[in-house]
Amino acid sequence: MEKSGYSMVQENGQRKFGGPPPGWEGPPPPRGCEVFVGKIPRDMYEDELVPAFERAGRIYEFRLMMEFSGENRGYAFVMYTTKEAAQRAIHMLDNYEIRPGKPIGVCVSLDNCRLFIGSVPKERKKEEILEEMKKVTEGVVDVIVYPSATDKTKNRGFAFVEYESHKAAAMARRKLIPGTFQLWGHTIQVDWAEPEKDVDEETMQRVRVLYVRNLMVSTSEDTIRREFSKYKPGAVERVKKLTDYAFVHFYRRGDAVDALHIMNGKDIDGSAIEVTLAKPVNKDAGRRFGQRGHRGPMGEGVFFQGKEEGGDGGGPERSLSLPARLAGPYAPDAERCIYPFFPGASLMPVSMQSLKPSQFCSSVTHLEYYCNKNNWSPPEYYLYSTSGQDGKLLLIYKVVIPSTRSTFMPDKVCSILEDAKELAAQNALWNLDCTFHGPGSPGALTPPASSGNGMLSYGCRPFPYPGCPLSPLLPVAGSNGQRVYISSQSPFF
Repeated sequence: MEKSGYSMVQENGQRKFGGPPPGWEGPPPPRGCEVFVGKIPRDMYEDELVPAFERAGRIYEFRLMMEFSGENRGYAFVMYTTKEAAQRAIHMLDNYEIRPGKPIGVCVSLDNCRLFIGSVPKERKKEEILEEMKKVTEGVVDVIVYPSATDKTKNRGFAFVEYESHKAAAMARRKLIPGTFQLWGHTIQVDWAEPEKDVDEETMQRVRVLYVRNLMVSTSEDTIRREFSKYKPGAVERVKKLTDYAFVHFYRRGDAVDALHIMNGKDIDGSAIEVTLAKPVNKDAGRRFGQRGHRGPMGEGVFFQGKEEGGDGGGPERSLSLPARLAGPYAPDAERCIYPFFPGASLMPVSMQSLKPSQFCSSVTHLEYYCNKNNWSPPEYYLYSTSGQDGKLLLIYKVVIPSTRSTFMPDKVCSILEDAKELAAQNALWNLDCTFHGPGSPGALTPPASSGNGMLSYGCRPFPYPGCPLSPLLPVAGSNGQRVYISSQSPFF
């Protein structure tokens, strides 16, 4: 404190260093300037932590969560004066050994002001939901409701409620979370909405793909292409539509931006569409950070970013017991929840064909569903191996779809069997011209770029394989005339 001139005060279970720093004028830094720090040794304090985090940039505020015993609670929040410094801190200090053998976890921290409300009666309008939520909770700013894909007069059975602050949202969640609260005679489900992933401005400036939602299920790709080509014929490269949303690819960035302004809110086949720029998936963020949390480098526990009410930064919330490898870019977060199973609840058998693609979170399942949908035989996986430069056994799957006599093989090998299968299924789906839901708002993201560590969003370690001799671990049934597709894997699908 003497050296830096920062003040320090302890309140509500946290110790605040700065906030604001000496000589600061104006409002606090904007959203995106704060990082969450986990796995801090319990006997480590600001004298060791602040110098390490100052390397990334000027600190606006450092908040260390404290126990009554005087030890820290193992995590902290660091707000920088700029977004660039926060991003630099993540790259420099995530997995950094703050002490020998003691790596810390660092990821972006967002003040989540939005709740997901499930089991909403489908006939209720936005205005009704907004009015009801204002009655039972305080600080409601807005309600986001998506129309049903098949009947635009109904909602999809869920809504997002926006609050004026994180504290207001946390207080509302605390009131509604027990599962006994009812709206219009229905027991609703409540959870934090997954924050939309931030994409840096430089990346967004290169996007030439539009995400179009609220389409009619009956609207065809040709209709979408025709409508988006009216203002400039030949500008649209291609269109990919799934259920009630689509991706429209343009040859030029400028044409995509012009089309966004012209087409947003336009009526197509009786439905007012919403048009935004598609956000490329940040594969590094998806790989390192699971749903609402960050998994430590050695797999111990999950660090949650959510800050609780009362200003104390909050403790870890209940972790969903989902396999870490499934928390990838194909699970639509808005509907990915675990609900209690009540004894006596009626159960009925269900087939895969009756489900929606949004209910699958792995490419292996997506591929099986796609083959089912097209009345093809199930995909067959053939396993091969090769040796890496360090002698490690590396694996790759070849995918064969007997009905079409097609063969697909990715251009990377993996050290983990499940990763190799998921990678092979993703590659096959991309070659079969499929797209998926991404994180954040349903369907609002394009598939991940393939540069760097490969397509997988989780901790797979893929290695380029062309030029390496492959040995089959399982017999491969040979057949004449099979085609092998090696995907070019452009950054945008």
